Amino acid sequence: MNARTPTPSADHSAAGVRASQLVKRFGDDDVIKSLDLDVEPGTIVGLIGPSGCGKTTTVRLLTGLLTPTSGEASINGTSSADLTATQRSRIGYLPQLPALFPDLSLAENLSFHASMYGLPFRRRRRVDELLDWVELSADRKKRVADASGGMQRRLALAAAFVHDPDVVFLDEPTAGIDPILREKFWERFRAVAEDGKTLLVTTQYVGEAGECDMVGLLSDGELLLLETPENLRRAAFAGEVVDVTLSRPATDDELARLQENDFVVGEIERPAPKQIRIVVEDADAAMEDIGGALQALSLESVELSEHVVDYDEAFVRVVERHRRGADGEVIDEASEEPPAEPSDAGSFGDGPADGTDGDGGEEVARVGAAR
Repeated sequence: MNARTPTPSADHSAAGVRASQLVKRFGDDDVIKSLDLDVEPGTIVGLIGPSGCGKTTTVRLLTGLLTPTSGEASINGTSSADLTATQRSRIGYLPQLPALFPDLSLAENLSFHASMYGLPFRRRRRVDELLDWVELSADRKKRVADASGGMQRRLALAAAFVHDPDVVFLDEPTAGIDPILREKFWERFRAVAEDGKTLLVTTQYVGEAGECDMVGLLSDGELLLLETPENLRRAAFAGEVVDVTLSRPATDDELARLQENDFVVGEIERPAPKQIRIVVEDADAAMEDIGGALQALSLESVELSEHVVDYDEAFVRVVERHRRGADGEVIDEASEEPPAEPSDAGSFGDGPADGTDGDGGEEVARVGAAR
């Protein structure tokens, strides 16, 4: 997976998705804490983070489905709370719970969503194209009530794109989708972004960070970073990493002396008895320095190689570092569980505070229906 180059925009002064010092509180719990976000047109931003970290709440604040406790969210220069029906008609939204009608067929559902956005009556070509994209053409006449959960998820994804929106919010669009189909979906996401559209995607698959232009990492309601996928990898160790395999285990004293070298920019780790992991500014440039430092300590290296940090490792390290207390111990996640964020079936005001459940279909209509 490789991040693309974002499509440039002629005027970035008011366009795109913005959040400034966004806060959302339910009761005494801050679910979103002073979140700042800046997404330019032609950009795919992925939001990743642990369950309950605030991804869905962030999306609902950005779309105007939730009112912030403080701060502001805007889309294309207009406050999300003040978007007109016409402006909302240019937004696509996939909630976590599909907003579908069980007694209509798959094709009828998609056609109905198209009508909600004001598409002309003759929309068969668009419906056919999207059903083919999500590989549901053969099942177009099947009732939603008789379709599997995966089929319903794919249909809801198609509905988010049926009106060719300028800004698209996708809340875990690939959840439960097989890897081959996930890649097909991301191909379209990239094509849409290359056409100058804005996409904000939450995902439970951390590896999908590599498909995005920018990655936002949320933990306990805080946006820890908003970086390129490559810089997310670097954030795991605050630098690049070299793995060294030695002919014998290094002593603690030898590691302490190695740590004193200027090229070492992080704490040296010992993943295995004869292996050490050194954080440096530039892995390629540091190889010769590492070799000389080892030789000075009478340590023989069997192999030196750059440690390529995968996104899962980066995710875990950054989140754990955030959750460390002042004493350096990881906070007990069971005792520090973040407050539950509202589901997409929740109400449109202040979410689950009233304990009621709403209609997912109504939520989609509120985000984007032109009529």
